Amino acid sequence: MVYTRTVYFSETDAAGVVYFAQMMSMCHQAYEAALINLGIDLKTFVNNPDFAIPIVHASMDYRQPIYCGDRIVINLSPQQLSLDTFQIEYQICLADQPQSLIAQGITKHISINPSTRQRQPLPPPIQQWLNPRQIQ
Repeated sequence: MVYTRTVYFSETDAAGVVYFAQMMSMCHQAYEAALINLGIDLKTFVNNPDFAIPIVHASMDYRQPIYCGDRIVINLSPQQLSLDTFQIEYQICLADQPQSLIAQGITKHISINPSTRQRQPLPPPIQQWLNPRQIQ
């Protein structure tokens, strides 16, 4: 999936450069857009009594500054790691320079039962996203 957006002033520091934590927030927005694109209602998804999918690891590497007003493209590549775990790789480029990687990140997610906090298999909507060719 591809997510495109503009970098806003509120996401930058005094020099107009993206504050480091804001890039991870933008990647999370891309993840949310991917869920919406699947037809998932975010309010129901986040408040589901049967599962929760917390992020257990996140990292971001920057190759060049990202400025207020830049139009960026975030390419998401989700990958299932186990029955209860997946990760998303994020490749960030400038919209007018799609071949120039300016940042990249990873988030690792696990599926848990919200009541017991124990791991459990990924829910069907996430399995469908990770394995679109398999019939669930």
